[in-house]
Order: sequence, then C-alpha cells, then structure tokens
Amino acid sequence: MASRTQVLERKEIEALIPHRPPFLFVERVLELDDEAIVTEWRVPEDAAFFEGHYPANPITPGVLLTEFAVQSAAVLVSAAEADARPAGSVPVLTRIQNARFRRMVRPGETVRAEAQLLERVGEARLVRARLLSAAGENVARLEFTVLLAREET
Repeated sequence: MASRTQVLERKEIEALIPHRPPFLFVERVLELDDEAIVTEWRVPEDAAFFEGHYPANPITPGVLLTEFAVQSAAVLVSAAEADARPAGSVPVLTRIQNARFRRMVRPGETVRAEAQLLERVGEARLVRARLLSAAGENVARLEFTVLLAREET
C-alpha cells in the first residue's frame, strides 16, 4: 500500500480484522498510511459493561480502551501489509508495556486513537498509541506488540 491518507468505514474495517460487534470498537479510520493510523470510537451510553463498572459513576474500563488501541493497530498492520503478511494470519496482542491512563472516559464520549508503527521484527510489530478525548485531552498512552498469528480453522 502506498503512503496516503485514507478514510475507512465499518465494512472496510471488518474486511481487515476479525472483530465484530459488540466487540469491534474501531468505528472510523480517519487517517491511514503505511506507518500510522488515526481512528475513532464513540463509547455507547448503553454499553452493558457500565452496569457493573462503577454503576453510580460509570467509566469505560481501561482494558477496553487498550483493546480499542490494539484494534486500531491491527487495522494498520492488516492494511499496510495486506500483500506481504502470511496468508490466514491476523494481528494478535502479545505484550503491553508503559501503559498510562490519564483521564476517565464516560458513556457517550468519543475517543480518538493515534497509533504509530515503531518497529517490525519478523512477524512482530511494535506499536505506540495515544488515546485522546474529543477535546484533545490525553486519555492514555501505551506501547504494545502485535504478532501476525495464523488463524485457526
């Protein structure tokens, strides 16, 4: 894929990664090239996880924010390496490091992920991601590794 800005909608995202609702958090790809991606997720007000995650003061679990960042990176890797990655492989999370959560995300908020590919080593991809609120406030930052693993049939 040549480096360029590219916008993707839900069907195109679903063609790149195996996730599906209700566990597909990447709703839109706003920018995409061979090394970086910018995505959005509007956290639904009625998401079932809010019933038990601080019900009197609902906040989006950090693990789901992390999953959103990893899904964003999976779209990046799948799109950028569509012709080069092994047939039947999907990006899966293998390591998280340096995760820092700075701000809570409430029901109905939109979160933006900015993920950058730092390094390719064999089938592993090291990624740095930053999550931002719609107002541009830092929500989280983390580094993680995704591995191009073979899908089981």
